[in-house]
Amino acid sequence: MRLLLLEDDDGIRTTLRMGLEDEGYEVTEHSRAEAALTHLQGAGADVGLMLVDLMLGGMDGLTFIHRVRQFHDAPIVVVSARDDTYDIVTALEAGADDYVTKPFQLREITARLRALRRRGRTQEVDAGPAVRLDGPPERPLVLWPEAGRVVRGDQPVNLTLTEFRLLCELAAVPGRVLARPVLLERVWDRGFFGDERIVDVHIRRLRTKIERDPADPRVVVTVRGLGYRLDAEPDP
Repeated sequence: MRLLLLEDDDGIRTTLRMGLEDEGYEVTEHSRAEAALTHLQGAGADVGLMLVDLMLGGMDGLTFIHRVRQFHDAPIVVVSARDDTYDIVTALEAGADDYVTKPFQLREITARLRALRRRGRTQEVDAGPAVRLDGPPERPLVLWPEAGRVVRGDQPVNLTLTEFRLLCELAAVPGRVLARPVLLERVWDRGFFGDERIVDVHIRRLRTKIERDPADPRVVVTVRGLGYRLDAEPDP
């Protein structure tokens, strides 16, 4: 699999590249976000994973992630010395899928990447017919779990892998509340820093893309103190 590595520390970048190549990844490395962005906009359509530092010269990592998410949905893992909860949540809200703090062990990075790849291949919730999520009738919001597609009317809704997996898990049991720990286990394959707020961050991002009014969600509903429930509309 092709992996883009964005890290401005030469030593860390070399260590990561060598370790990842030993794991079988085809690594394209960059020290500047501007160059990495140009690569993705040109020959980077087949990049399947990204490792991104936040503190870079020139364009910073958060801006890079914002820009990338406008046209690329490959999973992004942030590798950063910033370990404050605010920085972690901000990176996730920008579009990152996971966050590793420095210093780190290479095996931790490779384990996270393997989990993301498993998530991409797993099909246990990706079955069944189309699910109508929301109206209006002329522009319905419809999920095709098996095809990996969400559309509103005739326009595709571009979700990241994590957002799509969350939606599929909820759509597999419409009307049933799924607690945050359950979603963590099913979507992330593990707990995330023991912090269930990662679910809330990704749910907020998902709502901005599928809800007609994200401030008043009607598809992915919060059940206070319990978790989240999908209220799909019945087929007309």
